[in-house]
Amino acid sequence: MTTNQDLIEQNSGNNLPNGMPEGDEMSFLDHLEELRWHLIRSVASVLIFSIIAFVSKSFVFGTIIFGPSKPDFLTYRALCRLSELINSDALCIDSVSFIIQNRVMTGQFTMHILASVVIGLVLAFPYAFWEVWRFVKPGLYDNEQKVTRGATFFVTMLFLTGVFFGYYVLSPLAINFLTSYQVDPSILNEIDLTSYVSTIAMMVLACGLMFQLPMVVYFLSKVGVVTPEIMREYRKHAFIVILVVGAVITPPDPITQVFVATPIFFLYQGSILVSARVHRRAQREEREALERLERSEAEGKE
Repeated sequence: MTTNQDLIEQNSGNNLPNGMPEGDEMSFLDHLEELRWHLIRSVASVLIFSIIAFVSKSFVFGTIIFGPSKPDFLTYRALCRLSELINSDALCIDSVSFIIQNRVMTGQFTMHILASVVIGLVLAFPYAFWEVWRFVKPGLYDNEQKVTRGATFFVTMLFLTGVFFGYYVLSPLAINFLTSYQVDPSILNEIDLTSYVSTIAMMVLACGLMFQLPMVVYFLSKVGVVTPEIMREYRKHAFIVILVVGAVITPPDPITQVFVATPIFFLYQGSILVSARVHRRAQREEREALERLERSEAEGKE
């Protein structure tokens, strides 16, 4: 017996993945060769930006890396202006009292390389993702290509949003709290350079990657793998996983883990709304297709 869903699929064959996109078939070795060149160009872009960052040592460290350690940092000034508006000094951070020092002979050189590579990754991410996406996209079915339209733009936007959030929100708040906390006034906070740079790098990159969650949920919802009901049902489990992820991608202290896990949890909540919207749209399109099919059958009988 032919069901309504079967009739819809029969009348929308152009939207179904009946075969791979048209084009010349490539051998396995040809695919590997093409992938190799896409990866080479991606890595080359990271390397170029890393070299530029490496030779710009004064700007990279003086302005970017050590920016959150200075009281005139943009976030601290914004908090002070907000404190003036609400007539309270509770939010104003006008001093950041700690010392950054290096205790390892190769520490400064190693951190110089690490910081350069991290900045290279951030700056080259849009192009590197575009290169990888150019290799992946031709292998998708027609309906999958429609679903992923604009992927490079939205992935880049979410990544940069996460990077800015990690750098301008999480990093200064975490640095101010962790470096000003004292169990006794006699203990000075003298932070090792390795710890400082690693903390900022991990928080910025982690936020950039974790902010991809809505995009991942959008794609999975489009292909029917994820539904809002499933996400709501496993919300508690997801919260535990988020805490574990925060523990893995951050230095071993619970405060920083909470700083990272909190925005991820809100992203998960927002992803439920994204999935629900995609699900409603899919149901509406299915109803419209069924109505068109019924009208077409009725006109054929007449």
